[in-house]
Amino acid sequence: MSEPAASPGPAASPGPAASPGPAASPEPAASQPDSTRTGPGRLLVAVYGLFALSASARAGVQIATKFGHAPVAYVLSAFAGVVYILATVTLTLGSPTARRIAVLSCSVELAGVLAVGTWSLADPASFPDATVWSGYGSGYGFVPLVLPVFGLLWLRRWSRRARTRGTIVVSAEDTGEAAGGGIAHGEGGDHGMVSTG
Repeated sequence: MSEPAASPGPAASPGPAASPGPAASPEPAASQPDSTRTGPGRLLVAVYGLFALSASARAGVQIATKFGHAPVAYVLSAFAGVVYILATVTLTLGSPTARRIAVLSCSVELAGVLAVGTWSLADPASFPDATVWSGYGSGYGFVPLVLPVFGLLWLRRWSRRARTRGTIVVSAEDTGEAAGGGIAHGEGGDHGMVSTG
């Protein structure tokens, strides 16, 4: 009597393929800037803060004590103080919205220096007392004339740097996503394969 043939044991199922670890996200080449209080921006903020304090304090005292003597000059000095305060605050914050406001305030400041400077030279009688912008800021070493120019140039440079760094970060993220998609596609192909014996 013949013995029954031994039935072959169940084929060993291949173990699950080891899934590769998550792809490391590429680090951005440079971090996104969040403030203009770096590098030359610190000096710019300091000078604006000094002018904001001096112009507003001087205008406040003049308006409070002798407003009738030179009302036009004192009002313009007060306006200049407000512009300097706005520029100081927005440059200090450095956010995208603050930088746009800083560009506007520096543009108004430059227009004011040119307009008041020309007016004070054409009609000196209207300015018995000088303002911070009289004579294009000659009483302050013409700093009020060059300050908004430097401010606008710095803000333009900073905005370009922010856009460049933002582009680098986005490109790095896109590269990481593409690499992750390729790995996921390869895993799907491995799971879809059926072993033949």
